[in-house]
Amino acid sequence: MKFIKGTFTVLKETAWPDRKQRWKDFISVLEYTVFFAIVIYIFDKLLSLGLSDLISRF
Repeated sequence: MKFIKGTFTVLKETAWPDRKQRWKDFISVLEYTVFFAIVIYIFDKLLSLGLSDLISRF
């Protein structure tokens, strides 16, 4: 039971972000997600074009 009590103590003593900071963090996560999705999409297109070009040569 000490573990459960200790867990709740840690949760009570944690400094949680306010509403403004939560929105900033959420927008940051969305920006990073979109950025990496675009990078992966471009890399996939370049790779598929290169592979189809290589296959068409043979």
